[in-house]
Amino acid sequence: MSDKTTSAAPLTEPARPRLSLAGLVRLWFGFRDRVSQRAYLTTGVALMALKYAVDAGVAWAVTGKFFSPVDYINPLLTLRNQALGGGPDVKAPEGLLIEMAIFTLPFLWIGVSMTLRRAVDAGFSPWLGLLFFVPGVNYLTMIVLAILPSKATSSWPLPAPPPVLDAQLTSALLGVAASVGIAGAMTLLSVFGLGKYGASLFFGTPLLMGACAAFLFNHKHPRSMGSSIVVAILSVSIAGLCLLLFALEGVFCLAMAMPLAIGLGVLGAVIGRAIALSRSSSSAQATLAVLLLPVLAGAEAGLSPPMQRSLTTVREIDAPAATVWKHVVTFAELAPPTEWFFNAGIAYPLRARIEGTGPGAIRRCEFSTGAFVEPITEWDEPKRLAFDVAEQPMPMQEWSPYAFVNAPHLLTALKSEHGEFLLVPLDGGTRTRLEGTTWYALDMAPALYWRVWTEWLLHAIHTRVLTHIEQLAEADQQLSP
Repeated sequence: MSDKTTSAAPLTEPARPRLSLAGLVRLWFGFRDRVSQRAYLTTGVALMALKYAVDAGVAWAVTGKFFSPVDYINPLLTLRNQALGGGPDVKAPEGLLIEMAIFTLPFLWIGVSMTLRRAVDAGFSPWLGLLFFVPGVNYLTMIVLAILPSKATSSWPLPAPPPVLDAQLTSALLGVAASVGIAGAMTLLSVFGLGKYGASLFFGTPLLMGACAAFLFNHKHPRSMGSSIVVAILSVSIAGLCLLLFALEGVFCLAMAMPLAIGLGVLGAVIGRAIALSRSSSSAQATLAVLLLPVLAGAEAGLSPPMQRSLTTVREIDAPAATVWKHVVTFAELAPPTEWFFNAGIAYPLRARIEGTGPGAIRRCEFSTGAFVEPITEWDEPKRLAFDVAEQPMPMQEWSPYAFVNAPHLLTALKSEHGEFLLVPLDGGTRTRLEGTTWYALDMAPALYWRVWTEWLLHAIHTRVLTHIEQLAEADQQLSP
């Protein structure tokens, strides 16, 4: 009989008449208590109603718009954004989506924890609990598990004393190797096969890497939670290093992705360890879970459109609009950047020149990596200059041991589509409010995470240009009689 059997402790059904606060917390957040059909149904309905009520109430208070239950359960973030903003051209307030994402985290944990244990209680593999993370499929999974009666007689064993060091190292290496293999296969499929940097790659892959690493590490002998998390973090880190060594990514992009990947890897480690400690799991079931990920990636490639966004940066200038205008249309060489991220390889503007005047003229905004080619679509001197983006350069020069990094996202993930400078007279025309806006498409998921990085960098680029225009315009104004 294995150590897992001898160290087993039976799952305990939570008391139905009275459930203490400690028991409720253990039921929601722990991995010990059995989750019956009744507990799963009542908890799921109550918590979903609570979360919807809070989100809808906050949305109403912030936007004055009704966030319907249909919009709430929609898995596409772009459609949720439109619903909260009021239409396809109106985005939701920045803080509202962030609040919703943060408020989702405890509900996410409760959902996956209880779904995993409910699956075991209903006689299924605990790997079924990972379907909770699949948009759309998660609702169907929850409905089925809320209907099925209890069949399980298995238990969640208590951790046994760790075995000898050699066995630990072998299990750890097996877990790391499997996880790195998952990362490599999903990168090749998603990036080079499907041409998509989607949630399956950035969310599902590190989560499954951590789960598989911890599962294999704990499968034969229970290990501590801390060592399981270390194995998961090593798996994600080594996978990132492999992407760097094979010239598939650069240092800067990996640094941006790592906080998300490591966080999901740790979450996966907690789940994978819990699955390994149950009697209802096997390596074959883990393999099926891994094989499901490419299927989800293929489905996602055809269902998730790029997120359309705009970003506006404002500067108030002590010069009239006519003086500001001539430096908006074209401006001389900017000083070398002092910001660390520009010096680390992020593309930054150098100068702007224009060929012709009026609509149809071609403006070229030259960056450190090449030029934006911008056909003018509206020329309303000295009020508004609008343009499309016909060509754009690389968004960065990656740090890498190699001269060339084969990372397609440098060309496809972020596309500038339109731009605009709006000049608004202030104080009777003696000063000017200058607004610079970029409309762009972001084709990386999870979009809310990558949008934070994207808009931070876009705002830094806007600020560099607008500050330069301000300095030139104010210098001209001081020289004017």
